[in-house]
Amino acid sequence: MSAAGQLLRVEKAVYGGDGLARTGSGEVAFVPFALPGEVVRTGGLDGEAGGTEIVEASPDRDVPACVHFGTCGGCRYQMASYDAQLAIKTAILRETLDRAGIVDLPEARVWGSPEPYGYRNRIRLRVREAGGELRLGYSVRGTNDFLPVTMCPIAAPVLWACAEATMRAGAEDRDAAEWLRAAAEVELLCDAEAAEVQVHLLCPGPVPTRKGSFERFAQALVGAGVGVRSMGASRLHVASGRAKETLAAWGADGLAYRVGEESFWLKRGSFFQVNRFLVPRMAELVCGERGGTLAWDLFAGVGLFARGLARRFAQVTAVEASPVAVEELRRGLRRAGDLAVGETTLDFLRKAVLQRERPELIVLDPPRAGAGEEACGLLVRLRPAEIVYVSCDPTTLARDLKVLGARYRVSELHMMDLFPQTYHLETVMVLRREDVAG
Repeated sequence: MSAAGQLLRVEKAVYGGDGLARTGSGEVAFVPFALPGEVVRTGGLDGEAGGTEIVEASPDRDVPACVHFGTCGGCRYQMASYDAQLAIKTAILRETLDRAGIVDLPEARVWGSPEPYGYRNRIRLRVREAGGELRLGYSVRGTNDFLPVTMCPIAAPVLWACAEATMRAGAEDRDAAEWLRAAAEVELLCDAEAAEVQVHLLCPGPVPTRKGSFERFAQALVGAGVGVRSMGASRLHVASGRAKETLAAWGADGLAYRVGEESFWLKRGSFFQVNRFLVPRMAELVCGERGGTLAWDLFAGVGLFARGLARRFAQVTAVEASPVAVEELRRGLRRAGDLAVGETTLDFLRKAVLQRERPELIVLDPPRAGAGEEACGLLVRLRPAEIVYVSCDPTTLARDLKVLGARYRVSELHMMDLFPQTYHLETVMVLRREDVAG
């Protein structure tokens, strides 16, 4: 029986941003933008959140800060108070692990973002013509349709100021307009102080060839006073969404990003954690007071953790598949004996189990797909005393923990809200080998 038109009470929030309710016949219904405990009527209505009428609102319901909320495919929790968002994400993390049979866990330590808006140091916007104008935007929720936007409250203010300046340049400057028409997306990155900006155009096809046109576009943005220090255009590989060869460049080839005592050089296309307020705390949680002879940092990126580990371990090996990131790794790991290995984590581990060298600590920070069962099986065979697993997806984390649980127990569990207003959550989990005390 369809849930359309029925009164439903939302039982809980589920990973992905929806609320879960049950119909009178016991069928499960997923209700977008609904909070636990609320009574809703769904289907064919003109109420809020695209056809869901809130009949009894939760006391945790809040007023969204963005005019595009509900239509944009990005944020899912702006209708919830920030305390409620943290509680929802912590409950989802525990339930996901429980459902996978991972139940012997310590209490989760919750780390909220000091600012739930304006936290992103990077945004990636689509470029399209809409209403006869060049516009920047995202995608309509659940589709690939273009949504031109007039604000993005989760972005650092300097990034949205740069986005607005980019649109103005496209309307007023011939060179800017031609480059923006050639781009499918533009990625904006700011430094930790939100003072300087890197602009990166991603172009799938032909680009302007008129001499000096890219430099004139860059100067138009510099003149707007939005802190642009680095600008480039790269070939976009449409299937993967990744940047390939450089097509044009102006200014520095990267942006300096400071975390604690370390400064990282982020070249265009480099991955870095997005929450400018929580990155230092994450580095502290992962590296902490850990020290010893040898540590490995897998999926190392530009070395956020490897550089911290190098302060307390005699030797660090960092493994990263991205050639752009490996350059920064090698620059940052300058001590004799430290290694930056340019290959996939799985290939590295397959070779490592055949060698005699064994680390005391392994840190891994995989993408949403997780480390994978084979990689986790190899980690178990390597038998480090401690593993710190940084995860951005609780479902793949749970899958990997089922393999690691053959030899390891969870000694620390941290839920870090790197992505306020969205359904995404970050987990830092410390695992100790069962025969190791402490």
